[in-house]
Amino acid sequence: MSSTLVAVTGAMSQVVAAIAVVSGGLALAVTRRPGPALGVLLDLLVAAGLLRLVGDPDWQTIAVTGTVVALRHLISYGLRLGERSLEETPRGAPGPTTRPRPPRDIVGRLLRPAWRR
Repeated sequence: MSSTLVAVTGAMSQVVAAIAVVSGGLALAVTRRPGPALGVLLDLLVAAGLLRLVGDPDWQTIAVTGTVVALRHLISYGLRLGERSLEETPRGAPGPTTRPRPPRDIVGRLLRPAWRR
């Protein structure tokens, strides 16, 4: 692989990671909701990880990118479950009145992009 390609994609992945932190902070400041802000941050970190894979990937880079993707799915799934339980709680009640039903197709929900829901 060309050393120029490795240098450019490495630099761009760092730029995208910095943009991810700034965009996540901005999204949190504007919406005051951690769910969408965390989604923006993690999506851009996945993009930065994929840019690092374009260069000369080694097993450590692949593992880090895979970990970020897995964390993104698990965190967004947990936030969605938390939002549902908060929506089911009546105002002034100490906790949820009904227990949320577990999703039937967990794998399908984890693999479906958030914008298709």
